[in-house]
Amino acid sequence: MRREALGTNTFYHIFNKSIAEYKIFTCKDEYLRMEKTIKYYRNKRNLKFSKFIKLNNTDNNGENNLIEGKLVEIIAYCIMPTHIHFILEQITDKGISIFLNNTLNSYTRYFNLRHKRKGPLWETRSKHILIERDDYLLHLTRYIHLNPVTAGLVEKPELWEFSSYREYIGLKNTEKTCNFEEILDINPVSYKEFVESRISDQKELARIKHLLLEEK
Repeated sequence: MRREALGTNTFYHIFNKSIAEYKIFTCKDEYLRMEKTIKYYRNKRNLKFSKFIKLNNTDNNGENNLIEGKLVEIIAYCIMPTHIHFILEQITDKGISIFLNNTLNSYTRYFNLRHKRKGPLWETRSKHILIERDDYLLHLTRYIHLNPVTAGLVEKPELWEFSSYREYIGLKNTEKTCNFEEILDINPVSYKEFVESRISDQKELARIKHLLLEEK
């Protein structure tokens, strides 16, 4: 069955996970590699990321010379041990599909080479949900940024380095990955309060869901 084309200048929640919940981020270097890959492939490219690194001996040197146009705007993201969340705005036709294919395939090649393994890492198709309301978009960023807390990986979302949350609250000093300022009216202090106000509720919902799954 042919999949419905995603709309341009439209926002989507994108989710993909590893096959059989296989842990595909096992150390800080691997999380950072995915973050750099995400930044690289948000634009159209005429060179694979691995070759770009080898040619430049850095992730950023001469990067602008290789940009052929923007595919997506990244509004928010969170990288988890077995899955990844994005909020994306599609800028060009098929931009999300190209971005995901390039990003996930690039990381698969890197991970397989590093761990001397073969075969796919990710489920065949990423799931996508159209975001039609601004209030839903804001609440969705909170849900995504609370994923590491809900999973018990950290106590506070700012302690998880591998999401866009630190960008939202002004703690990330490196080049930004996300472009949310023109879409969401974010005040770092009030947004932090907004996110942290839901920590206990989201943990409880996750616990109840886990118990229900155990009973089946």
